Order: sequence, then C-alpha cells, then structure tokens
Amino acid sequence: MKLYIRQFAILTSIFMTVLLNVSITADGAEYPSFATGIKIGEVSDTEAIVWVRLTATDRRMGSDRPWPKMSYWNPATKEWEVGPQRKREKTPKVDFIEGSTIHTIEGAVQGKAGQARLRFQPENSNEWQTTGWHDVDPAADFTHQFRLERLEPGTIYNVVAESKNQSQFTGSFRTAVASGTVDDVTFMVSTGQAYIDIDLPDEGYKIYPSMLKKKPDFFVHTGDILYYDDYAKTKELAWWHWQRMYSLPTNVEFHRQVPSYFIKDDHDTWMNDSWPGQESPYMGLFTQEEGIEIFKQQVPMGDKTYRTFRWGKDLQVWLVEGRDYRSPNPMPDGPDKTIWGKEQIEWFKRTVKESDASFRVLISPTPVVGPDRPNKRDNHSNKVFAHEGNMLRDFLSEQKNMVVVCGDRHWQYISKDPKTGLKEYSCGPASDSHAGGWKQSDTREMHEYLNVTGGFMAVTTTRENNVPVLITRHYNVDGDLLNEDRFTGN
Repeated sequence: MKLYIRQFAILTSIFMTVLLNVSITADGAEYPSFATGIKIGEVSDTEAIVWVRLTATDRRMGSDRPWPKMSYWNPATKEWEVGPQRKREKTPKVDFIEGSTIHTIEGAVQGKAGQARLRFQPENSNEWQTTGWHDVDPAADFTHQFRLERLEPGTIYNVVAESKNQSQFTGSFRTAVASGTVDDVTFMVSTGQAYIDIDLPDEGYKIYPSMLKKKPDFFVHTGDILYYDDYAKTKELAWWHWQRMYSLPTNVEFHRQVPSYFIKDDHDTWMNDSWPGQESPYMGLFTQEEGIEIFKQQVPMGDKTYRTFRWGKDLQVWLVEGRDYRSPNPMPDGPDKTIWGKEQIEWFKRTVKESDASFRVLISPTPVVGPDRPNKRDNHSNKVFAHEGNMLRDFLSEQKNMVVVCGDRHWQYISKDPKTGLKEYSCGPASDSHAGGWKQSDTREMHEYLNVTGGFMAVTTTRENNVPVLITRHYNVDGDLLNEDRFTGN
C-alpha cells in the first residue's frame, strides 16, 4: 500500500509542477521563478528542511552558451596558457568570451531578490499549513531554507514553494518512521558527480531517473557533488557550479520528491585533497572558508555537517565531516593526526554506543577500509592516516551489526578488512565516464565485489520471519542490478 500511495504522490506532484512551475509576468515584468527547483533534506520523524532559491528566469542557460576561459601562468614558458594547467605560482586569469557574463554562460541561472514561503500538508489532509514570507538572501545566492517542525512520522507531505508574486514549485517527501516502528526502509547512495561527465546531454544524469523508479525513501550524496578545482576562481563562479548542476532537469525532478542528506568532500569544499589553513593561488580569489560557507548555503543543512538520524527501529545512519577538522596530509602520522577531529570522534563513539537500532550504518565521504591506491594520502585506508584509521576500524568492528558505506572512490566495491572483519561498501561514481582509478583485473583477497563502473547503491532494511536483514545492492547507471549482499542481524 505504501508504494501505491507514493506512486500517486509522485504523479500528482509531477502534474502540479507542469501547471505551476512557470515564470509569471505582468506588465512586462518577470517575477521570480524556481529554475533550480527545491531540495528537501535532514528529514526526521518530525522535522525537515526545505531549500528554495528564487531565479530571474524559469530555465538554465543552454549548452550553446560558452564557458569561462581560464588561463594559468606557466613559469617554464613565462606565458599565460589556457588551462587547466595547474600552475600555481600566480592567480589564474578568468575571461568571459563571446560577450558572455557570469549570468549567461552555460548552465547559469541568475538569482533574483524577492520573498518566498512554503505551504505543506499531509497527503491525506485537506488543510494546508503555511510559513511566513521570507526574503531570500542575495549573500547566499538568493536562497532560503525553511525548517518544518511538528510533522507526523511516516507521513507523505505535499509542499508548494511560492514566490511573493505567485510563481510556484511543487514537491513531496515522506518523513521517517518513529524509532520504535518496524518498517521497510530503502535509501540510495552516490558519489563523484562531475559536470563534464554528464551522460544525458542537456538533461543530466541517468542515475536519477533510475533511482526514482526504485522509489527510495531517501538519498545520501557522499560528496564530490561538484568539482570546483578548475573553474571556481571566485565566489560567484562557485555559485555557478551549483546553479548549473541543480538546474539540470534530472536533478530538479529527483530532488523535489526524494528527501536527501548531503556530505561534502574535497572538491565541493575547495580543491583536491584540501585541508583547513591550506593556501593555493591556483584557486584564485575563491577561499576555502567561502567554500565551507557556500556548501551550507546550497544544500538543506542543520547546525553541523556531522550528524546522525534514525529511520525506524532497524536503521540508524551516521554522516561524518571529513574536511573541516583534518590535519594536513603531509603531517607525520600519530595520535595527533586526524581527519575527523577530537570532538567529532567523541560524538561518534558516544552516539553509536547509545543506539539501539538493529543496524548501524556509517556513511563516510572517504574510505575507512579500502583498499586504495598506494599513491593516495587523504583517507583512513591510507598509510598517512593509519593511526586514526586503525582506531576507527577497531571500534567499528566491535559494534554489533555495523557497516561502512563510502564515497570518493570512482569504482564500486565490497571489501572486508582482513584484521578486524569490518565490511565497507563503495557506492561508485554517478556516471560511467567518471569511473576509473582501479583496474578491473586487480581483485584483492579482501574484495567480495569489485566493478569499475558508474552507478549507485541501494541499502534496504527489512524483516524476514521477524529477523532484521540489511540488503545492499549495486546498480549500473541504467538501474540494472550488478550485485547483492545480505547481512542478517543477530
């Protein structure tokens, strides 16, 4: 019954969007629209956050528009060369070509000042609740986040985002079931979403309609949501990365009807393998502090980027922060070298021990178990963070029915740590063209599954003869099943 109700909600929402998601004009004035859709996140059994952004147009700039031109200083030739060259002695030059501006390059969606509000109701109710009108924030790329409270557990809600002048955008989501309730839960996981690796031209990514067909209760993006490195040399260009990614039709359609939880990694914080306090002229005028701030502007996010949430009696999930508290990669390994930081580690251990969920799932932006390539040095499976990695693997393996799901690696795998027995599931990248970094023939003893491919992963908790079971499934970008693993609770 739950699936039929969900299907009806999705179809109703799609129909309403066709009718309502328009840019309304009067007397030649264009009113704010919602070309970057909405994002629904941080859903619990009683709360949710809905992200909105007001836009000056009802659609993105198309693929016929140019990109900015980046020029980098080459100290060998003593000339500026069109990049990416990764020459870091001088700040890159940014040029807008063919008469373009920051608002008219490919994928740009200019923001617009105005006020927005949210109407929401349980699907089985005839009464709408309405928030007050709120100004969108030009300093946050014309966004605003609505925190909804006192919601009903396990309930489908319809939402309508409105601008002051009647432009509307619809969506829906289901709240988590209460912690004492037994119910099937399925969520999807993805990583590594590079704009240059889109596999549906002008539309977005195949994984999003493929995931929608499987009717997930929620979605977790493990980081590298976008890649700042080569083209985000100012704060405004960093905003452009979010505009072009989340105005793609597949992304807009998915996120208006699937609640999501977002984790950041290096490329959507600032640059590859970055750590706090690092400086690099390669990133131009765009600072790491701005990157940390922009992430919390662009996704529905609570007070902290590390948090835990519960979906029913059988599932609790932990999302961790791997960039804000880490030590420099070159620092000698030892007790003082960290990725998570002391406060986060203490919080993690305490909340894991307090949990009575049948299954506990750590979702990490980077690997904890691996294996990884020998030249990598920014995660817990690498030698350069071995001290903290050993501590975490020892702790996690001592916990009942606990596993790790990780992002960052551009291939899918299931591995089992030979020392502790801890299992790790790598979800794989968002598209086939983004897959790589590992040889398909390089199967190690710790691998239980290995596939160098794009796609996504689904995690399901269910009951069989009243015994809790956790099922993981790896899919390709078209939604075809590649591997299934079952873990029976004890």
